[in-house]
Amino acid sequence: MKRTLIRCGWIVTMDASIGDRQDAEILIEDDRIRAIGRDLGEADEVIEAGDMIAMPGLIDAHLHTWQTGLRAIGCEWGHGGYFRHIHGGMATLYGPEDNYIGTLVGALTRLSGGVTTLLDYCHNITSSEQAERSVDGLEESGIRAVYALGAGKFQPDREAIEPFERRLHPRERVERLRRRLSGSDRLVTMALAVGGPHWAELEPTRRNIRLARELGLRTTSHATKRPADAVAPDGYRRLIEEGLLGPDHNIVHGNFLGDEELKRIIGAGVSVTSTVQTELRGYASPPLVSRVRALGALPSLGVDVEPRVSGEMFREMHVALLYALNEAQRDNAFADGAPFSVAPIRSREALSWATIGGAEAIGLGHAVGSLTPGKKADIVLLRATDLNVFPVHDPLLTIVEMANAGNVDTVLVGGTVRKRGGKLTVGDEKLASLRAELSDSVLRVMHKAGYTQQAS
Repeated sequence: MKRTLIRCGWIVTMDASIGDRQDAEILIEDDRIRAIGRDLGEADEVIEAGDMIAMPGLIDAHLHTWQTGLRAIGCEWGHGGYFRHIHGGMATLYGPEDNYIGTLVGALTRLSGGVTTLLDYCHNITSSEQAERSVDGLEESGIRAVYALGAGKFQPDREAIEPFERRLHPRERVERLRRRLSGSDRLVTMALAVGGPHWAELEPTRRNIRLARELGLRTTSHATKRPADAVAPDGYRRLIEEGLLGPDHNIVHGNFLGDEELKRIIGAGVSVTSTVQTELRGYASPPLVSRVRALGALPSLGVDVEPRVSGEMFREMHVALLYALNEAQRDNAFADGAPFSVAPIRSREALSWATIGGAEAIGLGHAVGSLTPGKKADIVLLRATDLNVFPVHDPLLTIVEMANAGNVDTVLVGGTVRKRGGKLTVGDEKLASLRAELSDSVLRVMHKAGYTQQAS
């Protein structure tokens, strides 16, 4: 049994029973946190972090990791441009190796930025090999991940035979990947991304969900459309009434869901993930964070699409908090309320959205999301001496309001160091090779698609 001791300047645990600690230690035994306190004894390895803040690893609860190589190309697109250029064009040209390199570099980027867990909503899959290579990328990175197997939205060779709204997950593909990713103690586990009522007819949605439940898999779906545009406008209600949606399902976005519909969804135990940056950029209806809170549920957050927004979870968390605060203040002003003397939403709550909320949304609340003895040792150390955060008066406020990915010094996933001294442990030579491979991949895809930046 390996024992690792981290001597910390501050610890923000996100466990209410432990609280925040100063000048304290974290003891790790193998892949789990054994204790938090002082004078925790001898260890095989000691990490000196007296000038750092220890925090739980951030959780990106919704990311299309295969899109890593397309960063920022769509920041000035409208929503239609995204679907035209990405799903109607470049996504159809991705092969297994393109998925592999995009996923690997994307996962390493998450680790470098303090994200220790992600849900990879992989929705450009057209073959088992493409899915397998995507998982290879996740596993090679060393990140903790839930791989949500999806399907390509637009497949020109299949649309006439089986349009997306009627498409079923091939059982053999799902079962094959399920066998590979079986075992609850794996770093990479599996879920099923389904079309859902906004994108698919009810019968194929039912069949995909039943397949997932038969194999013990969670499901997740996009809810992005106005009621008039949804394929099955009352689909969520019907699926809930049929017992097909519950705590094992996660809805992403949901900006256009009505109040009663959202209440029914939350009441069924379905989790909701907001991707606030992308929703503010491309949706005509606000993110659901405030409405989910009002119903007593815990929001979760994700980056979603790096072609359109920053991939930093620190930024996603901060933007989500600022927008929710602005909503609360506008509502209060419209109601002629007195100005708030303290913030109506505290920064600790925002950090919970990016840690505990994300863990619960993707089915890992028992294992990650807080620094709690018995949970996995997924830990991030932030340098407190960096000029943009120094001096630290309150470590929680420093994390939420001041920090960014550049402040991440050390990252551990399951007790294994993945970043140390500000550098990923894969090494500079390997990273240079990966950058070249990613560049070759995405430039080839863009060329075959006939895409130029001016085409937006």
